[in-house]
Amino acid sequence: MKKILAGLLVVIAALYFFINKQDSNTLVIYSALEQYRNDDLKAHLAEKFPGLNVQIMYMPTAKVAAKVQTEKESSDADIVLGIETGYMEKMKDALADVSEYSHLDYIEGMLPEHGKYLIWESYGGGFAVNTEILEKYGIDEPKTYEDLLKPEFKNRISIQNPKSSSTGYNFYLNLRNVWGEDKALDYFDKLNENVKQYSESGSGPVKLLIQGECAVGTALTYQVVTEINNGNPLKMIYPESGSPYSLDGVSIVKGKNDKQDVKDVFTYLVNDYLVYDKDHYNPGKILEGQESKMKNYPEDIKYADMTGIDDLELRDELLGKWKY
Repeated sequence: MKKILAGLLVVIAALYFFINKQDSNTLVIYSALEQYRNDDLKAHLAEKFPGLNVQIMYMPTAKVAAKVQTEKESSDADIVLGIETGYMEKMKDALADVSEYSHLDYIEGMLPEHGKYLIWESYGGGFAVNTEILEKYGIDEPKTYEDLLKPEFKNRISIQNPKSSSTGYNFYLNLRNVWGEDKALDYFDKLNENVKQYSESGSGPVKLLIQGECAVGTALTYQVVTEINNGNPLKMIYPESGSPYSLDGVSIVKGKNDKQDVKDVFTYLVNDYLVYDKDHYNPGKILEGQESKMKNYPEDIKYADMTGIDDLELRDELLGKWKY
């Protein structure tokens, strides 16, 4: 009986969404951004477009790509946001040409020539440490990847699982590029001895650092700086090979670009809200002359070799060799 009731509730919810989606005043955005950023965006859109019912649905980047690539014009989504560029490339045939929407001055070479999406953000990372934990146990700050193999870090490290986290994959790919595949895999086998937890999400290690459960974690710069500004005893350290990074994008699902509401919202997103988002959430540089307004955000970050970041076949190959 419970299974039947649960099934009915799912059907009712789906019908409710379908009926609302038929309303010309409903616009759907599939977003892979953090929930707090989605909430803020929704509030801004409600103020800017009071006559629209904008629904922002959080969905992991790979799932968005799979759905849109399969459903194409029949997708519930009108706009996709915060999707890694590798997956944007994978579903580009299901996306509209949006090259004429942006009036911003992107860094040369930042935008794809085919025009099927615009870059939303650049996010890079490094080692985040809890300075109080290091001081408590008399542990020196790690400066290199090899430092994380030291016995004093046993059960004091958290990293992302690259199979579920793009942040984790960024570190994995960078080490493969710098050291070669065999040495990188051997390194992670050794590092496993010191890892307390593999996080499913990119922000997982930061949460453990704040809770004092770990001393070191791989993390995104903007997430760590946000927590530093919130008063948490964290510090960002970059390995010698540089900050692993990737890009994500924003676009309109093909066939939805003939709707005026979609055009209006997208134009606002990629010209006005994008700048607001860089000022308040992720200052990673994608625009000419872009200056960070986020307190404590580092300048002149050296970025790592991310050759192959958009190669999904390479991603599948490397993830197939990941043991943890």
